[in-house]
Amino acid sequence: MQISLLDWTFIGLYFLLALGIGLYFAGRAGKNITEYFTSGRSLPWWLAGTSMVATTFAADTPLAVTDLVARHGIAGNWLWWNMVMSGLLTVFLFARLWRRAEILTDVEFTELRYSGKPAAILRAFRALYLAIPINLIILGWVTLAMVKIIELSVGVDKWVAVGICVLVTLLYSGLSGLWGVVVTDFLQFIIAMVGSIVLAVFAADAVGGISGLKTKLVEIYGPEHGALNFAPEIGSAWMPVSAFLVYLAVNWWAAWYPGAEPGGGGYVAQRMFSTRNEKHSLLATLWFNIAHYALRPWPWIVVALASLVLYPDLADKQTGYIKVLLDYLPSGFKGLLLASFAAAFMSTVSTHLNWGSSYIVNDFYKRFIRRDAPPQHYVWVARWTTVGLVIAGAGVTLQMDTIAGAWKFLLALGAGTGSVYILRWFWWRINAWSEIAAMSASFVVSLFLQFGLGWDTSDAAVFARVMLITVLASSAVWLAVTFLTPPTDEATLIAFYRKVRPGGRFWKPIRQKAPEVQPDTGLGRDLLDWLVGIVLIYSALFGFGKALLGETLLGLGLILLAGGCLAFILWDLHQRGWKALKQ
Repeated sequence: MQISLLDWTFIGLYFLLALGIGLYFAGRAGKNITEYFTSGRSLPWWLAGTSMVATTFAADTPLAVTDLVARHGIAGNWLWWNMVMSGLLTVFLFARLWRRAEILTDVEFTELRYSGKPAAILRAFRALYLAIPINLIILGWVTLAMVKIIELSVGVDKWVAVGICVLVTLLYSGLSGLWGVVVTDFLQFIIAMVGSIVLAVFAADAVGGISGLKTKLVEIYGPEHGALNFAPEIGSAWMPVSAFLVYLAVNWWAAWYPGAEPGGGGYVAQRMFSTRNEKHSLLATLWFNIAHYALRPWPWIVVALASLVLYPDLADKQTGYIKVLLDYLPSGFKGLLLASFAAAFMSTVSTHLNWGSSYIVNDFYKRFIRRDAPPQHYVWVARWTTVGLVIAGAGVTLQMDTIAGAWKFLLALGAGTGSVYILRWFWWRINAWSEIAAMSASFVVSLFLQFGLGWDTSDAAVFARVMLITVLASSAVWLAVTFLTPPTDEATLIAFYRKVRPGGRFWKPIRQKAPEVQPDTGLGRDLLDWLVGIVLIYSALFGFGKALLGETLLGLGLILLAGGCLAFILWDLHQRGWKALKQ
C-alpha cells in the first residue's frame, strides 16, 4: 500500500493535537489524585458520556464485529447488543447512586459498603485483579488489533508503529490524567465516527450498493444464507438459537464485562464519579448507551458484509475490514481512516491506563502501602504505574491470536458475578464474602470448562453452555456463602445507607435504624423508563439497519418510535422534577 504525503499529514496532525491537549492539562492533573483520576468531579454530561463511547470504540472493535458477522451474520452482534439492558439499568437505577458515593474508583466501593478484613481483602484483590490480568487482557487485544492494521497497511515495522502510538498515548494520558483522556476522547470519537462512515460508503459502492451486496451474498452463500437476519432463525447455520437465547436471557445481567458491568462499574463508573452532579451522571450514561448501541454499529456492519463479498475466501476474517480500507479508499481518505484507527486505539488505551493506574494507586498503594504521602507523591506513582502497564500490555499482546475470542473469554470469566453487583445496592444482606465467592467460583468454573474440558467458546453454542453452567454454579456458591457468613457490620451499613440513600424494601432493617434518611422512591417509574429505554435503543438500532438495507419505510417507522421513546423519558424525568437527582 502506498501512503501519500496527504495521508501522512492527516496522521501527523492528529498525533500533534493529542500531544498538545495532554501538555495543556498537565498542570491541572498534577495537583492531586482527585484531579488526576476524576477531573475534580466537574465534567459535563456530554463530555463524560462521549468519553465512555470513545473508550468502547477501540481499534479492535470494527475488526471483532467483522469477525462476528463473518461467522454468525448480523445476528452475531447479539454477543454485545444484549448488554443494552444492563447498560440502561445503570442509567436509571445506578448512575445517581454511584455519583452520591463520591469515591475515586468502583473498587473503593467495597470498603464503603462492606466492613472488616473481608472488605479490605476484597478491595486489595479486586484492585490488583482488575488492574493487572483483566486490564492487560484488554490492552493486549486492543494492541493486537492495531498491530494487524499496521502490519497490513503501513510500510514500517509494526512494533515501531505501535510503539509510537503507545508512546504518544502514554505522554498525554500520563501527564494530563483524566482531563486529557476525556478531551482527547471527544476529538477521537468524532474522527473515528467520520472515518468509519466514510469507509462504509466506499465499501457499499465497491459491491454495487446495498442491492448489489444482497445479490452477491445470495450468489456466494445461497438464497437461505441468513447473514442479514437481525435475529437467528431456527436451525440457522450462522447463529444457533440457543446462543441467542442465552445472550438475551442471561448474559446482560449475569456477566461482568468492561463498559457493560451489571450495576455499573469500571471506567463507566469512573466517568460517573467525575461528573458535576447526579443529573449529569444520568445523562452521561444515557447518551453513552444511545451512541454506543444505536448510532455506531452500522458503518462497521456494512463494511463487514462487504468484506464477505469482496474476500469470500479470506482465512482471517477480521482482517477483511482492513483490506477494504486498503483496496477501496483513495489517497487522503486512507490517512483519515488510519488516523481514526489510531484515535480509537489511543482513546481506549489512555482510559485503561488511567483506570488501571487508579486501582493500583488508590485502592492498593495508598490504602495498604503508604497512606500519608503528599498529594503530588501519588500523582507521580500513578504516572510510573502507567508506564509499567504499557510494558506489561505489550507482553500480553504477543500471546493473543483473535480479538473476538478474547471478548468471549472475558465474558465467560465474569459469568455469574453480575447478580451480586446488582443486588449489593438493594439488599443489605450481601456481604464481602458474597463478592469473593462469586468471583472465585466464576473464575474456577469458567477456566475448568475452557481449559480442563477443552470447551471452545469460539463456537457460539459451546459459549452458551459455558455461560449457563458458570452462571448456575457461581450463583449457587455465592448465595450459599452469603447465608453462611455473618452480615456486614451494622454501623457500616447505616453509614452507607445515609450516604448513598438506596431505595427498595430490602433495606428495611437498616432503614429502621436511620429513619431520618429519605431514600430513593419511584422505583416503578425508573423501571418504566428502563423498559422504554430498551425500546428506544433497539428501535433506533434496527431502524437505522432496516433503512440502510433497503426497507426504508419500516426503518423510518422504527426511528420515529425511538424518537418518541426518548421524548417520553425526558418528559418523565422532567415531570418528576429530577427530584431524585442532586442538582
